[in-house]
Amino acid sequence: MGTDRLIAVHIDDDTLGASGPDAEHERRVAIFDLIEENSFAVTGQERGPYVLSLSQAERRLILAVRTEAAEDVHTFILSLGPFRGVIRDYFMICDSYYEAIRTQTPHQIEAIDMARRGIHNEGSELLKERLAGKIEIDHPTARRLFTLICALHAGQGRSPGA
Repeated sequence: MGTDRLIAVHIDDDTLGASGPDAEHERRVAIFDLIEENSFAVTGQERGPYVLSLSQAERRLILAVRTEAAEDVHTFILSLGPFRGVIRDYFMICDSYYEAIRTQTPHQIEAIDMARRGIHNEGSELLKERLAGKIEIDHPTARRLFTLICALHAGQGRSPGA
């Protein structure tokens, strides 16, 4: 494996605490998927592999990047404002999808799932754009990181617009 990758992700429970066991499970799954396969490079740095610590302050996501030896590399602050609409839409389409599984035909479920994937891709591309020039990630990593951001939002028991 190369060095342009994440080897661990830590969540600050004080600012991004989960609201219960289901939310904690969603976070663990999202982190596992992200760590399992990713491409993560800090622009201008060749100190990976990296450890990412996530916290929140004033509706901003704090991404603290460290080396495997716990040396600070850089801390990035990402406003969550541009993500609110996409996250809200993603949660709504996910609710529709889970409802459709119980009541709709396979064709209708597939159409809703395609829309869900489209919104997920939109959030992933927005994340890549917001990190451009700071952190370089590929599309699959952006998707996994966006999934984690959504899990963090849902896990706090509040809507993305809150």
